[in-house]
Amino acid sequence: MQKVRVTKIFTFDMAHALYGYDGACKNIHGHTYQLSITIKGNVLENSYSSKDGMVVDFTDLKNIVCKNVTNIFDHALVLNENAKPHKQLENTLRAQFDKIIYLPRQPTCENLLLHFKNILAPLLNIENLILQYLKLSETPTSYSEWSVEDNL
Repeated sequence: MQKVRVTKIFTFDMAHALYGYDGACKNIHGHTYQLSITIKGNVLENSYSSKDGMVVDFTDLKNIVCKNVTNIFDHALVLNENAKPHKQLENTLRAQFDKIIYLPRQPTCENLLLHFKNILAPLLNIENLILQYLKLSETPTSYSEWSVEDNL
């Protein structure tokens, strides 16, 4: 059986602020993020299956990622739950906005990528599939990457 990697790319818009940062990113600002997800697995060899020739059905992958990541984070404001000034603003923010997400650490590109990996790995490491690689692009020229090989 041959192992093959398949990748699907998702795009969503999200705002964040980096509490205590000494540059412009301490202010609330947004990005159009691009999340690339690579799955490795065996190509199904079953002529009786509608999924013959697939590692994973792209529609199934899309449904998992959208339900658990992009639909939640798209057009959300993500803040550090440990930043007291951010928490003090919570009531004011929630009076105006309904998609505010607090993470237990700074919402940097790297931490967001690891957060998404922790959400998706248990959902995608099923049957013969392995979450192989994630890439989160914050801008066209700035991104973070995670790969299973780097974490063995």
